[in-house]
Amino acid sequence: MKTRRLHLKLLATAAAMSLAGLAAPALAQGAKVKVGLMLPYTGTFAALGTAIENGFRLHIAEQGGKLGGREIEFVKVDDESDPAKATDNVNKLVKRDNVDVLVGTVHSGVAMAMARVAKESGTLLIVPNAGAGAVTGAMCSANIFRSSFSNWQPGYAMGEVVAKKGHKKVVTITWKYAAGDESVAGFKEAFSKSGGQIVKELSLPFPNVEFQALLTEIASIKPDAVYTFFAGGGAVKFVKDYAAAGLKKNIPLYGAGFLTDGTLEAQGADADGLLTTLHYADGLNTPKDNAFRLAYVKAYKLQPDVYAVQGYDAAQMLGIGLNAVKGDLTKKAAFAEALRKAKIDSPRGPFTLGKNHDPVQDFYLRQVGAKENKSIGIASKSLADPGRGCKM
Repeated sequence: MKTRRLHLKLLATAAAMSLAGLAAPALAQGAKVKVGLMLPYTGTFAALGTAIENGFRLHIAEQGGKLGGREIEFVKVDDESDPAKATDNVNKLVKRDNVDVLVGTVHSGVAMAMARVAKESGTLLIVPNAGAGAVTGAMCSANIFRSSFSNWQPGYAMGEVVAKKGHKKVVTITWKYAAGDESVAGFKEAFSKSGGQIVKELSLPFPNVEFQALLTEIASIKPDAVYTFFAGGGAVKFVKDYAAAGLKKNIPLYGAGFLTDGTLEAQGADADGLLTTLHYADGLNTPKDNAFRLAYVKAYKLQPDVYAVQGYDAAQMLGIGLNAVKGDLTKKAAFAEALRKAKIDSPRGPFTLGKNHDPVQDFYLRQVGAKENKSIGIASKSLADPGRGCKM
């Protein structure tokens, strides 16, 4: 009798274990995808971080709150655009909060720390802004993607534009950090190819906005033109100070599009007429962009900008990957393969990902007028980041 009871007990235990084994994957499949949003919510880039999150959430809302059949849960961290805090912040998301996906950030120095941790841990990372070359260059990895641009791209596109306009001698000015240095390098590469000369490279520490001494130096050099990379609050002050110094009417100012994106309201008339290059512009008037802009205004009572588009497309990319693996993020190779093959239907216009997981996309030449960055043509068609140093 004891033997029979023991036998039945063993059978019951085996059945329970079998059911548990079947239930575990089902439970994992039904579990929420935990997304760690590591973005700036305070400081110079606060508005940019908010726009990225808005765009990301908008796409998810359009999909009924699910991607790849799984609901999305958010864990948010304010990275304060501070590289010194970045490694601790991203490790908390990965090790303490156990996020499935990292989404961030704006500041290139912070993004570098995120990429290092993502590469070491194997955590999926989608970068919705920061253009640090190393992220899709020397640090490239099968689990790291970008929905935005490389710092090199808009700079290179503008270098081509400025050369075609016949300018020969240019001064560059930017913050002394990865984004500024790489933007200027891209500009210099294209401009120099056409025989142009950079007569002076000016910079100041991020996020310093005391421009007066450098503007005085520009006035004394009298270049044919100035190329600049600034964003957020720094871009607002630079454009206003450049005009106040009397330089705007004598020395044309050109910039990567972040100079005038999300900043036009504050810059006012001082920005009128400025030419910038970027992968998004106002007034594209395509069905996809019109629908996106209408939905964004309805959801947030704000006009979208490039940052909102990049957040929206980061969510699109996550959705493409999740759909391909039916919500199973353990299938990382299949996730990556799906994105490499995809044509992403973006408000900016369709784009693909290069071998280094950076967007291959058109760059628009934009002119400021009536507080809009209106496209006046394509500055560079299907421009791919060179992915220097990427071994993947």
